[in-house]
Amino acid sequence: MQNFKSDNEIKLIALDMDGTLLNDQHEISEENRQAIKEAQEKGVYVVLSTGRSLRKCEYHADSLALTSYLVTVNGSEIWDDKRELIERHIVKSDSIQWMLELTKQHNVRFWAINTNRNWFDEMPEDIHAEEWLKFGFNIKDEPTRDKILKELQARGEFELSNSTPTNIEVNPAGINKARGLTLVCERLGIEMKNVMAVGDSLNDLAMIEAAGLGIAMGNAQETVKKAAAWVTSTNNEDGVAKAIRKWVI
Repeated sequence: MQNFKSDNEIKLIALDMDGTLLNDQHEISEENRQAIKEAQEKGVYVVLSTGRSLRKCEYHADSLALTSYLVTVNGSEIWDDKRELIERHIVKSDSIQWMLELTKQHNVRFWAINTNRNWFDEMPEDIHAEEWLKFGFNIKDEPTRDKILKELQARGEFELSNSTPTNIEVNPAGINKARGLTLVCERLGIEMKNVMAVGDSLNDLAMIEAAGLGIAMGNAQETVKKAAAWVTSTNNEDGVAKAIRKWVI
């Protein structure tokens, strides 16, 4: 198998949320819950590694009784088991202002996450008074999306990914889920070869490539499937549980 050896015991499971752990109703299935519970009982760490902010993921972490770290906002924030902040990476407010102008110029929808809240198609009066973690573009029109992507790439200061095929997610350069998980592993005394990472979108690609065992969801984007060592079922078919049962339990 591509990047996995049978002697690489899985000690940590990193799970994306939307399109992976959560089904299309944004719920965690009973099968997924049970598999995660059994993995934790076996002593395996389970880490949510998500594009969501802490505010939007801690309810699910609590409902799973997770006792480990959280990698949030694509790695812009790392939280420990007591929900204390370990690391934070900021997008410059000037860059946020520039991206906001880009959305107006191309008449596209957007969202942004700062340290206080999530913003959708609106922004605070003083952008520069806030600390920004991520900016996102929602663009259904492919030519417009490609054009904006090129403009973002030309700046050379961003980590660019997506969480669906029609959006673009913008973090500071070099900040992604793989980097966040590497920090978590260092703190836990685990090597990345002992990590199983599961995801479906381009913001999961770095962690799937960096993990000892990279798993793509059945509903994953093709690029992600090609990078993965194994493809599980979809997020509506308990794909996370199937991957855990096959490789961990």
